[in-house]
Formats: sequence, structure tokens, C-alpha cells
Amino acid sequence: MTTTKQRLVIGVTVATLAGMTPQASAALDAGPVWRDCAGQGMPAGMQCAAIEVPVNWAEPDGPKVGLDLARLPATEPAHRIGSVLGVPGGPGADGIDDLKHAATDLAELGRRFDLVAYKPRTAVWRDRMPPSCMKSGTSLFEPRSRKQYKALAAAMTRALEACRKADRTGLFAHMDSLSVARDMDAIRVALGEERLSFMANSYGGVPAAAYARLFPRRIRAMYLDGTINQVDGWRDQTLRTLPVMERVFTRFAAWCADTPACALHGQDAGAVWRKLVRDADRRPIPVTSSEFGKGELTGWHLKSFGFFGDPGPGHARWLAFAEAVDKARSGDGSGFADVALGNARIWAAPGALAMSCADDRGYSGYAQLRTFRRQAEKVSPNFGTASFDALGCTGWPLPVANPSRPLPARGLPPFLGAGSTWGDYAWTESFTRMIPGSVTVGYDGPGHVMYLSGKKCPIRHATAYLTDLRLPEPGTTCPAE
Repeated sequence: MTTTKQRLVIGVTVATLAGMTPQASAALDAGPVWRDCAGQGMPAGMQCAAIEVPVNWAEPDGPKVGLDLARLPATEPAHRIGSVLGVPGGPGADGIDDLKHAATDLAELGRRFDLVAYKPRTAVWRDRMPPSCMKSGTSLFEPRSRKQYKALAAAMTRALEACRKADRTGLFAHMDSLSVARDMDAIRVALGEERLSFMANSYGGVPAAAYARLFPRRIRAMYLDGTINQVDGWRDQTLRTLPVMERVFTRFAAWCADTPACALHGQDAGAVWRKLVRDADRRPIPVTSSEFGKGELTGWHLKSFGFFGDPGPGHARWLAFAEAVDKARSGDGSGFADVALGNARIWAAPGALAMSCADDRGYSGYAQLRTFRRQAEKVSPNFGTASFDALGCTGWPLPVANPSRPLPARGLPPFLGAGSTWGDYAWTESFTRMIPGSVTVGYDGPGHVMYLSGKKCPIRHATAYLTDLRLPEPGTTCPAE
């Protein structure tokens, strides 16, 4: 994620159907009613429909939530293979928006597949949550003692419970990715498909893993693009990506040394950064944000939100970062104020956290946080610290519905992954590595989610795999476009 706005923003098997009411089963068997929706800003030929699924899959006769669907029918119906279901990220992203954005780039894939998208329950919640659920429980900080950790947990529990009490949809307690995976299989049943092919991106890897756990034999093919590997746990994912950030930061320092326009040119940029972080931990930098008010920047804020791995067009983001560092060491933290204070608050908003805390995102206690911090600082001197997303889930008041645990040993086909070697490749490759025969294609440049970024080489590999179940050679890398 590369801008303030972007960073503020991250079943039904035979046995399960047997537990559904006859009316619910019949509704799914009848299939959704498709209608032309091109007049709603959709690509030409796109069709829309909706299905209902239980808010709580343990209570199939209970309240329902409607899920909007969209599809682009195969353009060569005589050679149609089946359906490809997009699994959006976020959590809270709308897969229909993804398909609208990517339709042109996926035209080759769409020759032989219906391209199907849906608005997941997390996106439904995003649109319907009570306004109070976006009121931050606190401004996140890094606890340096058990007492501070307990205070943070208590503040977050109060905010989360208040949001839960205000919720009238019933979704607050049922946005775990196991529930989302069951929704995905309800879509499969409604489409009349024996098996589905999938394209999952970013956080969509968490429901993709849940689906693989629940319905391994319903997967024809699975393409994972920049996906989180929740199977191994969030903390392991962070420890895998921190060394990648270190390598990218080394690129930044080398670029700065060769670029007179860099505000830290002629200096050891890495040493300047590390001193700034140490000094901010000893004496926080007072700042004022026009949007988020007054606050203080600690070393934790700088490590968590200060550096952008993607240099941006013309290295604009790296130029801005160097200038912000140069000003901050003189006591002016304005270059970091908006993104740091904004993230520290939005990642403490209970409405946003309700979409992921049940997926085992938080720390189990202060001891685990302290152990993780030591590991992170060891592998990454520049960025190792407590994870802001895990801190937000401190105080989650409900059981973890979708704990990290292994995938089934049998029944899964080989997967194809793709990811940027500057960032999310480490996530995706650790996921596909668990599934025999799988391959992950590297993209030799910055970016996140290649098929939504229009990257032709990864899309070509994804199309070949999904169409012919043909995987590229291990170690395949796409050049930057």
C-alpha cells in the first residue's frame, strides 16, 4: 500500500446441505436470477444477480444476508470450461469492483470461463456498519510493559463491545473467513458447478485457505496473487516480509546516494533513519495533523508507517520520504503526521477490525508480543517492531473462529501463485509451498496484486494455468512492466 488512503484502507458440501432447510436448499438449487447490469457502470455484457446465505452458518434457519453477484459470461460458450470466482482482498473489498476494473485485462481468460465476482459479507458490513463502529477505541501505540498492554486491551475491548452492541446486522460476530468460505461454496452451488476455479488476491488468501480446508475437492484450480498466508500465522508472515523490506530499504539508500535531489544525499541514509527512530523512542516528536489533530510520533510510528517500498512515479515517494526524515530529525514531523496518526487510529476502529480479528490476527498476550518484537528487531534493524494490525486486535472479545492451522494433506490440486519480489511474493510463495506441485511466479518490481494492476506477464501465466492447468517452470520471474 502506498498512499495514506490506501494504507487506511487493508460451507456447502453435501453434508452441510443436508443440514439446511429444504427451502434454503431449493433456493440454491434453483440458481440465481441473472439480469443485464451494463447500465450500472458495468462492462458490456455483465450480468448481475444475488443470493442469500445465513448470517451464522451454524444457524441455517436464522437471519440471512444478501450477497450481490456479477458475471461476464464466456465469450466462446461452445468451448466453455466453467466459472472462475474472484476472491477479493481488504478485507472489505468488493469483488464486483475488482471485476469491473480487470475485465479488459482478463479478456483472454474470459473466452472460456464465466468470470464471476461477488460482494462478500465483509463488504456488506462495511456499507452497513453503525457509524459508531468507526470511532477508534484508542490511538495505537507499542506497549512496553504488561501494564500498558492490559490498558490497550481494555480500551479495545470496550470499543469492540460497543460496536457489537450497536450492530443490527448480526454480522459483527460472523465475518471470519470460514464463514466467507461457506458463502463461496454457496455461490458454487448456486452456479451449478461441481468444481470452481479461483483467483484470490491479498487478504482473499485467508478465505481461499479456509475454502481449501473445508472443500478441497471442490477446487479445480486456485490462482493466488499477493495473498496472505494465514495458515502459518500472521506473525510468521511479518517475519518473512521484514527481510524483504530491508532489501528494498537498501535499494532506497543506494538510490539516494546516487541522486542529488534526495534530501539525504551525501549521507548514510540508513544511519540517519535509525538514529531518528531511536531518538523518537526516547523523545517522541510532537505533530499536528489537519485531519487527525495533535499527537506524538515514536519510533514505533516511524517503523510501522514511515517508509514506502514502492518508490512511485519518478521516485516521488522516496523523495518525499527522504525530505520527511530530514525535517523530522530537526523536530518537524509533519511529513509523517497524517499517515502515522491516521493509521494509528484507523487500525483501532472496531468496525474495521471486526473483519479480521476472528481470523487469529491478534497477539495472545503480552508475552507473545514481546517475543515477536525481539524476533522482528533481530531480522530487521530498520523496521522490526510490534505489528500494528495485531495490536488492533488486542482485546478481541469473541473466540477466534478461524485459528491458523494446517491445510489438508490430500485432495488439493497444485496452485499457482504470483507476487512482487519487492514485497508480497514472500507471502504467496510460503502459501503455495505447502501444496505439492505448486509454483509461484515472481514479478521483479514493486506492486501488489498483479492481475488488478494489469501486469501482462503474470496474467498470461494465470490464464494458461486456469485454462489448461499448465504451470510455469519453478523459478519463473516476470520482468517489471
